[in-house]
Amino acid sequence: MFEGSGQLVTRGTQRPVALITGASSGIGTAVAEKLAAEGSWRLLLNGRDEERLGDVAVRTRGTALAADVTDPQSRARLAREALAHGGRVDALVAAAGIGWAGPFTAQPVESIDRLLSVNLSAVMHLVRLLLPGMVARRRGRIVLIGSMAGTVGVRDEAVYAATKGGLIAFADSLRYELSSTGVRVSIVLPGAVDTPFFGRRGAPYHRTRPRPVPPAQVADAVRRALVHGRPDAYVPGWLGMPARLHGAAPGVFRSLAQRFG
Repeated sequence: MFEGSGQLVTRGTQRPVALITGASSGIGTAVAEKLAAEGSWRLLLNGRDEERLGDVAVRTRGTALAADVTDPQSRARLAREALAHGGRVDALVAAAGIGWAGPFTAQPVESIDRLLSVNLSAVMHLVRLLLPGMVARRRGRIVLIGSMAGTVGVRDEAVYAATKGGLIAFADSLRYELSSTGVRVSIVLPGAVDTPFFGRRGAPYHRTRPRPVPPAQVADAVRRALVHGRPDAYVPGWLGMPARLHGAAPGVFRSLAQRFG
């Protein structure tokens, strides 16, 4: 299933095992549905909403492992249960995430801590629990769901953007460490995605561009990252252009962003 270094070949019923967090809705559900339709994966599905997670598990023939990844004991239990059910975890898709929109000076302190915990800290800790087994087997995939906001920053989403920027730096750093291990780290960087995310953060999406893409489009990018191990993918692809402009000419980019939002 995995191409290139760290290749994992499917033999008979020996399908690779993927653990997907945030699988009860949005991008996580779309990834589960995409991999289930492909039929080449054993799916372990994590989320906090047991009822919705169970529904997704039934549809995708996956195993539901409900847990709050921000709680250290629940997170450790999730890792143990994943290894018990799958025998190993070949791929981790870290799709759980939350947002908050509004002026930073108005953001509640507890919201700041919650975003840091769900979007960044929990991801790092779960990777820490599962990565040693991948390194020992010399094969594996870690796919993080970042955001264009983490690449260029977004007005009224300072903490959310910071958490996603942290994931980008985390992914880059891990790649250097793991370059000779057969484990590949990818980050998928969508713009706006048409999911319940915006309703749950308490503010609707109001920009005219980029238009929200369907979660299935992000799931396609995740699937490609799992198979090919490519380091990053913008969804839609044209978002790579403003990201490169930000890197090459940050002053120009900031002037444009300030003017056009």
